Amino acid sequence: MAKNQATNNYLNGYAIKMEKLESLFNSLKDFLSYRIYDSDTVHLSVSTFLTILVALFAVTFILRMVHRLVTAKLPEEDKNKFISIFGFLKYLFYILVVATILHSSGVNLTVLLTASTALFVGIGFALQYLFQDIISGILIILDQSLHVSDIIEVEGKVGRVFEIRLRTTRALTRDDKVIVIPNHKFLTDSIYNYTQNHKTTRESVKVGVAYGSDVKLVTEILEEVATTQKSILKNPKPFVLFEDFGDSALLFSLNYYITDSFSDPRTKSAMRYEIDSRFRAKQITIPFPQRDVHLFQNSNTAEH
Repeated sequence: MAKNQATNNYLNGYAIKMEKLESLFNSLKDFLSYRIYDSDTVHLSVSTFLTILVALFAVTFILRMVHRLVTAKLPEEDKNKFISIFGFLKYLFYILVVATILHSSGVNLTVLLTASTALFVGIGFALQYLFQDIISGILIILDQSLHVSDIIEVEGKVGRVFEIRLRTTRALTRDDKVIVIPNHKFLTDSIYNYTQNHKTTRESVKVGVAYGSDVKLVTEILEEVATTQKSILKNPKPFVLFEDFGDSALLFSLNYYITDSFSDPRTKSAMRYEIDSRFRAKQITIPFPQRDVHLFQNSNTAEH
């Protein structure tokens, strides 16, 4: 009898626990099915909202792991380039996840899209260049056509790239001003990249001397001037070109190689000072443009 009583007590206790669990489960089910927002076309419940939150956290975690794997062996400056790409992918996946969960929850997205057609058309026109810049930025980063510290020339301005974003690229000009370049310009316009292949570039200083000057002496002086500048490379060796017979001068160019074309104007200025000084010491004249003016007197006017 005692054994049967104990069994009955156990069964009764088990039944009570099951009833409590069932009650708790039903309460949780009611809570999850509670509709936060309810209309004719959109029914948003607590379970849908929680599912969206979990999915967004999962997407963020996965993208972070992928970002770490991709950039694990990259230099620090290249790692920063992928931040923009993963930021764009994060928001893209967010939109896809939310749309998928809402659709699977019975939300009629077609009605929402139809009702927002006019708005989307307006946004589409407004975002045309934005997406063009974003796609261009992704291509620039992936094909490595532009790097941080590259020297570029855009619309006559020379700048050093210090930041490559998904939509724009920023460069510091020689007068310490920041130029913001939409990324689509790198695909649609002709832009000079001085350091695309390597950091070494060839520059030149042009000068004219008076007719009758000793051209060999001029060449020797220009070559010596190139050796006085520490920023000029000794290999490849600087060289002088006798370019042309000008209207009022013999035209020469001193060609040289440097590794920092961004600061080249200072080098050119120092060389021009030195060229002027040495030419004066050797009585070599740098002529100014000359024109002959012929005056004709009208014979009819002279008679009057």
